[in-house]
Amino acid sequence: MDSAEGQRGREGGGQRRSPLDVIMNQIRRKRTASDRKPLGRFLSWTSDRKGIPEDGETEGREEERGRSSGAAVAVESERDVGWGRVCVFLQRLGKKVDSRSLNLAHCDLTATDLLELATLLQFLPLLEEVDLSWNELIGGCLAALTSHLQRVGGIRALRLCSCRLNADDVAALGDALVCVPLLEVLDLSWNGGVGGGALQGLLGKLHPTLRELRLVACRLTAADVPALGGMVSALPRLSVLDVSCNPQLAQEVDVGGFRGLTSSLSHAASLTTLRLQACGLTTDSLDALSGSLRCLPSLRELDLSCNKSLAGGLSRLTLHLSHLTQLESLDLHLCCLTHSDLEALIQVLPSLTALTELDVSSNKASGGVVHPLVSALPLTQMRRLPLNSCSLNEESVTAFALAVPYLRGVDVSWCKVVGGRLALLLDALQPSLILELRLSSCALATEDLRHLASVCRRGCLSSLRVLDLSYNGSVGDDGWFALFAAGGLGSLEDVDLSLRPSTSAPCSRWLPALLTALPRLPALTRLALRRWTMGSQDRQQLNHRLRKRSVLLEWDPPNTESAFKATSQESPEDSQSEE
Repeated sequence: MDSAEGQRGREGGGQRRSPLDVIMNQIRRKRTASDRKPLGRFLSWTSDRKGIPEDGETEGREEERGRSSGAAVAVESERDVGWGRVCVFLQRLGKKVDSRSLNLAHCDLTATDLLELATLLQFLPLLEEVDLSWNELIGGCLAALTSHLQRVGGIRALRLCSCRLNADDVAALGDALVCVPLLEVLDLSWNGGVGGGALQGLLGKLHPTLRELRLVACRLTAADVPALGGMVSALPRLSVLDVSCNPQLAQEVDVGGFRGLTSSLSHAASLTTLRLQACGLTTDSLDALSGSLRCLPSLRELDLSCNKSLAGGLSRLTLHLSHLTQLESLDLHLCCLTHSDLEALIQVLPSLTALTELDVSSNKASGGVVHPLVSALPLTQMRRLPLNSCSLNEESVTAFALAVPYLRGVDVSWCKVVGGRLALLLDALQPSLILELRLSSCALATEDLRHLASVCRRGCLSSLRVLDLSYNGSVGDDGWFALFAAGGLGSLEDVDLSLRPSTSAPCSRWLPALLTALPRLPALTRLALRRWTMGSQDRQQLNHRLRKRSVLLEWDPPNTESAFKATSQESPEDSQSEE
């Protein structure tokens, strides 16, 4: 009875309740108290809504939103954890963290480190530069890294110098280059295993975007020339090609040899820098190279230095140098140039109107043609004209002084005639313009250093960064003291005062002037004092002045000083030969 009445009462009550009450009751029963929304929000819905969603539909949408949010949080969390691993890895190697540049040069990386690095690449999607140079232990296992390069397809510069790469490494790198279509710089220098045919592994793998290809000291031979020529021909944007220090590269000149490489240069119209230093070039090589010069209208730097077999045949090249109207730098140092070679060069110099740097140093014959050489140069725009080891004479020094006012650096090292005549060059210096002054083994006298001190006091060397006065043991204590007491060297970064290995001398008389000058040399990073002897107290004072500064101090250990005779002084007559 009670049950029936109760049922009827509930039914009767239901009939008396409004439809809105029924709906709201159902909603309240379905939802927990914690996630109920205010009634006002429900009542504020606009009339254009198509109705109230079913409970299952509402819950489904909320679950979907929860899953999406959870996935995003998980991805973000994984990314944070990955970046944390990258930071720990780099900090362990003493390197700074940078999402765009990965510099691990000189880190003694092992194969295990390389494997770990490979797994971290996925957390560096913005990476543009990778430098793993000078890690010789990773040679032979580069594939562990290259197999993950698809994770960092935006790489623009890849440097792997001196990593003991072998043919398998080069092949693995070639296979992976398809994943880095934006690569602009590739440097494999100082890897002897790249030569001897291994270079074939890169043929056809480099993208047209490549702008710099450096293969210095890779033991390239004539067998590598076809592959190298093929790569150059396929790189229309190539601007820098450096194959220096490969002495066997030009052994074979004819078809299939060096001539094949020079022929490929006809496809490299964008080339601005060509370096063939110490490549075993001969006069026949110059013939092959000369024919390609007219195809290089943009060339600005040409380095043929350290090719001693060019002697007597430079005219084969100079006949075509006039095509290089944009040439700014020409390096021919240590090429055993003859007087006739230099005369041929002097004839073409007036047509090289863009030239700013010419290096004919370490060629003894250069000392006899300084006057016509200087007369043929566009002096007002010249910045470098080193004449070290050139057997200069008095007339040469006078002629060189005409060029000094325009130069950023003066280098007449190993020219004994400069001693006693340094004032002629110093008085020609343009104030605050000179950056380097190299006077090593010039038989300088005390008076030369006093004149240098007066130039410093006038502020003419306020921008000087490098000062090399090494191997000038004939300078007296008064000269060294005057130099450091003068001041005016606030920009100096590198100074070398070392004596010859066979001599020594005490520096106690002028060292106080150097100690006093050190606070006025805030930019100093290297100080060389080889073979100068000093007492323990002087050593302590010098160490104390440099203790909190990042200055590389080069001196002899105290226990070696007894091996030198403190009274030994160098004289110009006993000095070594100029070359």
